[in-house]
Amino acid sequence: MTTDQHTEPASQIDMIQRIHDLKRQKRAVILAHLYQRPEIQDIADYVGDSLGLSQQAAASDAEVIVFCGVHFMAESAAILSPDKVVILPEPNAGCTMAEMVDADDLRARKQELGDVPVVCYVNSSAAVKAESDICCTSRNAVAIVESLPSDRILFVPDRNLGHWVGTQTSKEIIAWDGFCNTHDAITLAEVNRLKAAHPAAIVMVHPECRPEVTAAADQVLSTSGMLRLASASTAMEFIVGTEQGILHQLHKHNPAKRFYLPSETKQYCPNMKKITLPKLAWALERLQPRVTVPEDVRVRAVRALERMLEVSSRRS
Repeated sequence: MTTDQHTEPASQIDMIQRIHDLKRQKRAVILAHLYQRPEIQDIADYVGDSLGLSQQAAASDAEVIVFCGVHFMAESAAILSPDKVVILPEPNAGCTMAEMVDADDLRARKQELGDVPVVCYVNSSAAVKAESDICCTSRNAVAIVESLPSDRILFVPDRNLGHWVGTQTSKEIIAWDGFCNTHDAITLAEVNRLKAAHPAAIVMVHPECRPEVTAAADQVLSTSGMLRLASASTAMEFIVGTEQGILHQLHKHNPAKRFYLPSETKQYCPNMKKITLPKLAWALERLQPRVTVPEDVRVRAVRALERMLEVSSRRS
């Protein structure tokens, strides 16, 4: 089935208006991760990283949270806001890295290692968070590891983030063998090619990238850190080592600056792009599909998140 290109703009305008109307009727808040489609980011009440969005939702008076992201993000919102309805417009929007560790395997590894605390990246399931001592984000991972009294840390599930944390601390990091397909695909050769073409550009990459890529970067930053740097820096060119969805906000807030991707084809997360305006409207109309977390799991998972937030508040 094809759509007449002359009628598509009007159709999209009607869809956007429908979403705004439904949002008011349902007392909903729409959250969009920075890797979402531009039109999803533009219609959201809040755009940001996964944990920050969940905190925004928990602080709002909305009765319904519509999370435009992937499954573990909606779970985090459900963990922090148990009295609210949490909707994920695309139920098959998963995260391959989060799926590389499960609670059973983590329990077995903990038993092997003995008394070693588990630091769990927020990019993980509620069940894995529940088996962990404390959570972390890419922004605060080093501070979280440093806050623990143990000299050995089991870090799950991202080996690349774990390796980068290990370069910033004297503690021994035992990293789980998980990774983000999108970030792990960025190669040093691709970064170097762009550096040669744009020698004045600042290289900023996400710590989910390979060790050789983070080692070659000028700045290793979370997504929100990249946005702050791009706005604050006097530099006019940036090489961006993360999922291409972030370019929408980078261009919006810095229209005169140039941003380059090492690999436009590989820096694309198909799961993050599964949510569309029609799916968002359908989800708001029916308040489906819902994401819930069993209470026994939620109680243990929220402790790991709250410990992280406590450490972050002490250091802010």
